[in-house]
Amino acid sequence: MAEPDDFADFVSASSHRLLRAACLLTGGDVATADDLVADALARVYLAWSRIRSDDAFAYARRTVVNLHLDWRRRLRRRAETLTATVPEHLARGGDHTHDVVQRDSVMRSLSRLTRRERAVVVLRYFLDLSEEATAAELGIAVGTVKSTNARALGKLRVSPDLAGSYRPAFPYGDRS
Repeated sequence: MAEPDDFADFVSASSHRLLRAACLLTGGDVATADDLVADALARVYLAWSRIRSDDAFAYARRTVVNLHLDWRRRLRRRAETLTATVPEHLARGGDHTHDVVQRDSVMRSLSRLTRRERAVVVLRYFLDLSEEATAAELGIAVGTVKSTNARALGKLRVSPDLAGSYRPAFPYGDRS
């Protein structure tokens, strides 16, 4: 069984990043992403004694991706539970309108990708894995990662939600 302090430290250090990755995988469905992370952390807890401390995040990340890719293994939906504290992203003040609009555009564009395309994009660019590590994570060939990534990026390039959103800024005026 897991050492309570070690596992609690791991959850504190990694759950936010896992949740962000899961949100990207689910196309912005926060409730499903939260379920993915909760299920993954439960599995990590059960395997904690077998996981090397340096591989714990990789194990948890792989579990989140596998749960996302295999909908049939997903556990039944759970009812929402109320918490006494405001989530971190709501507790901050200020005007985040631009951030919200940009995040919504990215999430809508990601939701148009297939599950595998989304998984490849999230693993490659959000979690910064190499093509080889992404292939190993998904259990597919490196060539499949490359072609899936190319297809996904092609779809994102022509996404109407992202059109004109990400132009590089030139410090010395417009370079037309």
